[in-house]
Amino acid sequence: MKILVTGASGFVGRHVVSNLLDKQIEVRAIVRKGKESFFKNKNLKLELISTDDLFKESADWFSKQCNGIDAVIHIAWYAEPEKYLKSFKNVDCLVGSLKLAQGAIKAKVKRFIGIGTCFEYDLSGVPLSINTPLNPLSIYAYTKVALYKELSQKFFERSVEFCWCRLFYLFGEGEDKRRLVPYIHNKLSKGETVELTNGNKILDYLNVCEASQMIAEIALSDKRGPFNICSGKPITIKELAGQIADIYDRHDLIKFVTHTNSLTDPECVLGIPNHGL
Repeated sequence: MKILVTGASGFVGRHVVSNLLDKQIEVRAIVRKGKESFFKNKNLKLELISTDDLFKESADWFSKQCNGIDAVIHIAWYAEPEKYLKSFKNVDCLVGSLKLAQGAIKAKVKRFIGIGTCFEYDLSGVPLSINTPLNPLSIYAYTKVALYKELSQKFFERSVEFCWCRLFYLFGEGEDKRRLVPYIHNKLSKGETVELTNGNKILDYLNVCEASQMIAEIALSDKRGPFNICSGKPITIKELAGQIADIYDRHDLIKFVTHTNSLTDPECVLGIPNHGL
């Protein structure tokens, strides 16, 4: 079996590629030019494809990359912390992803795994199952839902097996330093005060290593449909910060400041796992 992975040098992508290679699966990994160094160790089962901008490539280019591929795991997307939720770059990702789908169909790919987000759901209800109604409130979530719906129809018509993995809150090796967990680590390691908002907010956190394992196993299975990539275990921001503070013995540096809720920042985001693997 040979799998094409987009966003292969990203936070999630590099772990998915590692999981597949550990399982002796052949991988064709698409990375942005200049990111090839993420894969320093040569592996005969790994083929690297570089591009200046994945989402500006044509359907024919994608068809060429999908030649000889059994399954696609499409992870690439714009995800810059503090910007991605409202950025119109999400539209470019949507358009480019549809071209990838066209290329995959033309190349007769049998299986396609897309990556979604928990923000697709109506977050007013908890816990969140795959049957929870969708109600995207940001352009990021809206474009993910649009892609999910379009691919569901397109791949059904062409008998392509389609899976959609909705990611919840991930942490771990390779995470952007601006995200919550590395931000807390960085501040405490320097003996600096950590200012956080809404310590009672409940989230569903999962290590990226476990998440990538789930995604890889779904790709290698014959399952179809949507999946929640989550732990199903609630943890408050205060508890999470406390666990990290234990490492440095600096609970005195954790401070909580006034917080105003917004529609895209709910009090609780907790998933129900359904990967069943």
